[in-house]
Amino acid sequence: MTAPLPAERDNERGAALLSVLLLVAVMAVLAAVMLDRLNLATRLAGNAQGMTRARLIAMSAESAALARLQALVSANGDRTVDPAGLLSRDLPVPLAGATVTVRIDDAGNCFNVNSLVEQGIDGRLTLRVAALTQLRALMAQVGIEANEGARLSDAMADWIDSDSVPLTNGAEDETYRALPVPHRTANRLIVDVTELRAVRGMTGQLYQRLRPWLCALPAPDLSPIQLNTLRLDQAPLLVMLAPQAIRPDRARAVIGARPRLGWGSSADAMRMLGVGGAGVSAVPVGQLTVRSRWFLLTQTVRVASTTLEEQALVDTGVTPARIAFRSWGDETGR
Repeated sequence: MTAPLPAERDNERGAALLSVLLLVAVMAVLAAVMLDRLNLATRLAGNAQGMTRARLIAMSAESAALARLQALVSANGDRTVDPAGLLSRDLPVPLAGATVTVRIDDAGNCFNVNSLVEQGIDGRLTLRVAALTQLRALMAQVGIEANEGARLSDAMADWIDSDSVPLTNGAEDETYRALPVPHRTANRLIVDVTELRAVRGMTGQLYQRLRPWLCALPAPDLSPIQLNTLRLDQAPLLVMLAPQAIRPDRARAVIGARPRLGWGSSADAMRMLGVGGAGVSAVPVGQLTVRSRWFLLTQTVRVASTTLEEQALVDTGVTPARIAFRSWGDETGR
């Protein structure tokens, strides 16, 4: 057998060296990928741990808020007042390793979009004209032109009601089926106000203008406007009840002149508003109230680099108070 020549031996050694270098390169790439995956897994585990801790803290804050709200509504049996200033302001709650900011608002002081319909004994949802009129009056108060308000309010009512017959300015399934992305109307009560973004005519600009005034309470009841917790900037909610009888300046004056212990009855406030005669009948019976049931709890929990935001609808009409609806995430981005 002939021995390899020197040149052949050098070629073999070169090929072996290239093979080793290629193997080292592949191992280096695999090591880098594995290290990157390990770092990602570590970060994900840290985020999950932080989010879990934030949720536990949020649940604790909920429990404390429910107790405070139960005490608030039970303090005066015939009315709900807020002498301590618990409502409508940010309350910081510093904790070890975490910071919680809580805000509680009277969730009845809004226009309940589900009030656009009323439910019959057969369960069907039909238009409530009084609520439609109030919504249009509110739209006028916040600067929405009358024709645009009529189209949008009718479309909102058609989105919720059970029938398939559009109102004069409304839209039912045939309108939405003709869109580039076809869909149908909900034909049920709205769970979250963000659903209104799918209604015909609801532009981003209109949504942002209306959003602070709208809510979706879990019942098709007229908005329970609470005179003892109504803020000065919420005067349009009073005006919408009887725009021909209640002037905006008068509504603001009555809110500003509210007694320290609140109004004893809605009739007392009605007299201060100067609503009498036909104006009284224009306001649906029981819609003006001096006692609260629904509250909106908004909280932001920060744990290290983790931020958790939550909104919860609280029902104090039952004992003990309970969470009726909860959502996670930034409310303005939903």
